[in-house]
Amino acid sequence: MIPFHFVNVHTLCSGEFSRMLRPQEIITKRSETVGGSGIREIFELAATMKDPINLSIGQPDFDVPDPVKVAAVEAIHAGHNKYTPTNGAPEIRKAVAASLKRDLGWDIESDPDLEVTVTSGTSGGLVLTYLTFTEPGDEMIIPDPYFVIYPAAATIAGSKAVYCDTYPDFRMTASRIEPLITDKTKFVLINSPSNPCGVTLTEDEVREIVDLCKAKNVLLISDEIYDQFTFSDGRDSQGRYPSPARFSKDLIVLRGFSKSYAMTGWRLGYAAGPKDLIDAMSRMQQFTFVCAPSMVQYAGATALDTDISKHVADYERKRDMVVEALTPYASMGTPTGAFYAFIEVPERLGMTGMEFVQKAVERNLLMIPGGAFSRRDTHFRMSYATTDEKLRQGLDIIIDLLKS
Repeated sequence: MIPFHFVNVHTLCSGEFSRMLRPQEIITKRSETVGGSGIREIFELAATMKDPINLSIGQPDFDVPDPVKVAAVEAIHAGHNKYTPTNGAPEIRKAVAASLKRDLGWDIESDPDLEVTVTSGTSGGLVLTYLTFTEPGDEMIIPDPYFVIYPAAATIAGSKAVYCDTYPDFRMTASRIEPLITDKTKFVLINSPSNPCGVTLTEDEVREIVDLCKAKNVLLISDEIYDQFTFSDGRDSQGRYPSPARFSKDLIVLRGFSKSYAMTGWRLGYAAGPKDLIDAMSRMQQFTFVCAPSMVQYAGATALDTDISKHVADYERKRDMVVEALTPYASMGTPTGAFYAFIEVPERLGMTGMEFVQKAVERNLLMIPGGAFSRRDTHFRMSYATTDEKLRQGLDIIIDLLKS
């Protein structure tokens, strides 16, 4: 054994020590079970291609609104670069509370039973949700198709995701959820409008889910990252986004800034709900994310007063382009929100979703195979968050492949 004081850089790099490291003995089974994200794989592929038609990534094609950029820069110059309280700076907490009061009627500043905590993106809020509310042996019910983090977070937390099959219409309804609830179920997770399908649950459907979770004493988590991207045919009787939070305060609402304000790289979101539950999430955040990026929190307060209705209308128009172009050739659940379409590969083609996407890549078109979001690989996801020119080019290739 070499005495400690003789160890130098040459020794460390020589291989004498490196032979002691056996990755298979160090890397956990948990890490090996969490496979790579199919979305990120396509993202990395796009970086190697010359001007691809990219209909793959769930990222708005407009830029962060100017007032939000200005607010971030001003926050940096004002010295807001240090830690904030774990549950968020007072300025953004106040702005979020005002937004939820306008939208949901939740008076967080006055109601002692409600609380909000600012998170590092909605994904950060989801991770905190799993870590705070589940233990090994616990279960949560998620939709299939699902956003990729839903089952992966269960693996990270040591719990088990139970899949609610929503094919072929992609509606996660109370009647589909109820048979899956057991004494191990800790929460039900809904995503509306959904990624990857773009389907929005109706007012009646979310009310029935609320009633079911109350009757079964199961927590409801509502992932509402696309709440503002709800199209005219996905809104409720009063022209609003159909949120279950209008029927109950005994649930967790997760919202964020990444999609609505194109702040995908800024990592800002929030969770709201019963105070005891949100406080527990904040404690978990102290030892994981610590706090959301400080200057971004101040920009987020400005974002909540920024009108994005023009972009929502633009994506509804693009949705119409997609539906009109592709429904003669393939089946899809009509998107009523977000900016995705989840399209079935016709059985007559004899292809999986992956094989169809590979054919598209040969034509310089990038999309995501359905198997990245589901236990079956019969569909593909396209994002229409792009220019009209790129969207038309992509639709022409898709139609050609569907007709082949």
